Amino acid sequence: MIAEIVTPDKTVYNGEVTLVSVPGVMGSFEILNSHAPIISALGKGEVRIVEDNAEKNEQLFEVESGIVEVKNNKVNVLIER
Repeated sequence: MIAEIVTPDKTVYNGEVTLVSVPGVMGSFEILNSHAPIISALGKGEVRIVEDNAEKNEQLFEVESGIVEVKNNKVNVLIER
Protein backbone atom coordinates (compact mmCIF):
# COMPACT_ATOMS: atom_id res chain seq x y z
CA MET A 1 0.00 0.00 0.00
CA ILE A 2 1.03 3.64 -0.38
CA ALA A 3 1.58 5.97 2.58
CA GLU A 4 1.94 9.72 2.43
CA ILE A 5 2.68 11.99 5.39
CA VAL A 6 2.04 15.68 4.80
CA THR A 7 2.61 18.75 6.98
CA PRO A 8 1.26 22.23 6.16
CA ASP A 9 4.66 22.99 4.57
CA LYS A 10 5.66 19.85 2.69
CA THR A 11 5.39 16.12 2.10
CA VAL A 12 7.68 14.40 4.61
CA TYR A 13 7.13 10.81 3.40
CA ASN A 14 5.72 9.07 0.33
CA GLY A 15 6.30 5.42 -0.44
CA GLU A 16 5.27 1.75 -0.43
CA VAL A 17 4.67 0.36 3.06
CA THR A 18 3.44 -2.80 4.75
CA LEU A 19 2.31 -1.20 8.03
CA VAL A 20 1.43 2.22 9.41
CA SER A 21 0.92 2.69 13.16
CA VAL A 22 -0.72 5.93 14.29
CA PRO A 23 -1.58 7.54 17.65
CA GLY A 24 -5.37 7.83 17.47
CA VAL A 25 -7.05 10.07 20.04
CA MET A 26 -8.67 6.96 21.59
CA GLY A 27 -5.44 4.91 21.40
CA SER A 28 -2.87 3.76 18.88
CA PHE A 29 -3.86 1.50 16.00
CA GLU A 30 -2.21 -0.17 13.02
CA ILE A 31 -3.14 -0.06 9.36
CA LEU A 32 -2.28 -3.02 7.13
CA ASN A 33 -2.88 -3.79 3.46
CA SER A 34 -6.60 -3.91 2.49
CA HIS A 35 -7.67 -2.03 5.64
CA ALA A 36 -11.28 -0.85 5.64
CA PRO A 37 -11.78 2.82 4.77
CA ILE A 38 -11.44 5.06 7.83
CA ILE A 39 -10.92 8.67 8.85
CA SER A 40 -9.62 9.30 12.36
CA ALA A 41 -8.21 12.15 14.43
CA LEU A 42 -4.66 11.75 15.73
CA GLY A 43 -3.27 12.73 19.10
CA LYS A 44 0.26 13.35 20.29
CA GLY A 45 2.67 10.47 19.65
CA GLU A 46 4.58 8.70 16.90
CA VAL A 47 3.58 7.60 13.43
CA ARG A 48 5.55 4.43 12.64
CA ILE A 49 5.98 3.22 9.08
CA VAL A 50 7.38 -0.16 8.01
CA GLU A 51 8.56 0.11 4.42
CA ASP A 52 7.76 -2.54 1.84
CA ASN A 53 11.32 -3.56 0.98
CA ALA A 54 13.66 -6.45 1.73
CA GLU A 55 15.06 -4.72 4.83
CA LYS A 56 11.61 -3.71 6.20
CA ASN A 57 13.06 -0.33 7.23
CA GLU A 58 11.16 1.59 9.89
CA GLN A 59 10.60 5.34 9.96
CA LEU A 60 9.27 7.31 12.94
CA PHE A 61 7.58 10.71 12.81
CA GLU A 62 6.63 12.77 15.89
CA VAL A 63 3.06 14.09 15.78
CA GLU A 64 1.30 16.74 17.87
CA SER A 65 -2.09 16.29 16.18
CA GLY A 66 -3.53 15.43 12.80
CA ILE A 67 -5.85 13.26 10.74
CA VAL A 68 -5.40 9.90 9.04
CA GLU A 69 -7.46 8.74 6.06
CA VAL A 70 -7.34 5.22 4.63
CA LYS A 71 -8.99 4.40 1.31
CA ASN A 72 -8.17 1.95 -1.50
CA ASN A 73 -4.79 0.91 0.00
CA LYS A 74 -3.63 4.53 0.35
CA VAL A 75 -2.89 6.00 3.78
CA ASN A 76 -2.87 9.80 3.97
CA VAL A 77 -1.58 11.28 7.22
CA LEU A 78 -2.01 15.03 7.64
CA ILE A 79 -0.04 16.27 10.64
CA GLU A 80 0.93 19.37 12.57
CA ARG A 81 4.49 19.30 13.79
